[in-house]
Amino acid sequence: MKKNYLFLFLSVLLFNGVYAQDEAVTSVRKNQFKINMLFPGFVYEHGFSAKNTLYSEASLGIGYSYNSYYDESNVYLAPLISEQFRHYYNLEKRAAKGKRTAYNSGNFIALNAQYNFESISTNEKYGKYVQSFTLAALWGFQRTYKGKLNLEVTLGPGVNFDKFNTEFVPVGNFTLGWVLGK
Repeated sequence: MKKNYLFLFLSVLLFNGVYAQDEAVTSVRKNQFKINMLFPGFVYEHGFSAKNTLYSEASLGIGYSYNSYYDESNVYLAPLISEQFRHYYNLEKRAAKGKRTAYNSGNFIALNAQYNFESISTNEKYGKYVQSFTLAALWGFQRTYKGKLNLEVTLGPGVNFDKFNTEFVPVGNFTLGWVLGK
């Protein structure tokens, strides 16, 4: 009977050790695909070194504008593509604390380039939303939970260019989606 308890105890320790090694990833994934459910879109993140990735996204963005003449605001939808160079800076620290680092769960800084296409929703009082290009420096975090539910937040300053203006803008993004594959 004591041998059975000893075997059970050793099995539990071995299982926990193997599981912990699976969680203590200190480098980014080579290839990661995600579906963004909040703002419909697809994401591919390619890891090209232990802490750096190229993040590519095609999705549907939401914007806001205000018309002082009519004293009304407008929400519009516009397709966009975004490219980010990301540097994950705290994977080792998270792993040392026993926190999840799988599927690039960590904090990062990023350089972002985003192209916004013309709006697919229009409002007569506002005219057409024009195409624009935005460059930004971002800080963010990404967390992927056990069911592969993915949460991501990015914030930072940017510069927006369109055919009429060049202006400083706040840039932010919140995504909720799922990681696909193993």
